[in-house]
Amino acid sequence: MANMLELLKRYDIPDGGTVESAYPGVRFFKETRHVRRRPMLYNPGLCIVASGAKVGHLGGQSFHYDADNYLVVSVTMPFESESFPAENDPLLGVYIDIDLGQLNDLIPQMDLHADFLDMEDKGYPLGIGPSAMDGDMKDAVTKLLKALRSEREARILGPGLVREVYYRALCGSQARVLFSLARGNSSFAQVGRVISLMEGSYNQKLDVQRLAESAHMSVSAFHKAFKEITADSPLQYLKKIRLVRARDLIVRENMKAYLAADAVGYESPSQFSREFKRHFGQSPAEVIRALRSAE
Repeated sequence: MANMLELLKRYDIPDGGTVESAYPGVRFFKETRHVRRRPMLYNPGLCIVASGAKVGHLGGQSFHYDADNYLVVSVTMPFESESFPAENDPLLGVYIDIDLGQLNDLIPQMDLHADFLDMEDKGYPLGIGPSAMDGDMKDAVTKLLKALRSEREARILGPGLVREVYYRALCGSQARVLFSLARGNSSFAQVGRVISLMEGSYNQKLDVQRLAESAHMSVSAFHKAFKEITADSPLQYLKKIRLVRARDLIVRENMKAYLAADAVGYESPSQFSREFKRHFGQSPAEVIRALRSAE
């Protein structure tokens, strides 16, 4: 049977971009050149690299995800990432969105509750991290990639094969993070729901008191939990979400900077420009010029 890399090479993936597969929530990505460290935003999912490597940076930590390690992202996470193609191949991989319903169905069947009963006494895990790509996970992803070549197989076999990938992730070293996310009454899951709220309402006025109330936590407990899970304070996190979304509007929709600033919730265009350049290392105008020169 063909391996992951051979199967990914058969798909038409744009360089420097992603493409949806035949199954919803599964996307392919490709990079042929080194991409320097830059701010990124990953939605909850599993990032699996078949060739090349990526290095993520968050809160003073660095983590590698490559052919030997896949990345587990439990909550929408702004962090910095750098991409390295392989010596003879581009960086190729697949991103599989996390389906909480599937996790909630699998966890009781796997009897994981007993393994993690006392986990909140040990603090909150960081919401992103690598897990070893063992033979079982590699086989599960390979079978999924093979099925995605056919619309019919994707439709009929896809749900079961994605479920198998989730199962393998729940057997890995990031199982605690996935369990925490799916366990609805846990503080981790409550913070996760607030993060989803922030990601969907980033253009609105949000304050820590309101966010803590949404999590049914005191402000101090919420702030501590949020910082441990995301490595950012709630307001730092919100700023990063706004800036990444604004950059998307400027790059993908050719929106003027002041309009993008307003669309993501900034009241001051000058403050937006300062914080944009501090975060991305380029002003909005410089980003646009760089894109035009690359065309």
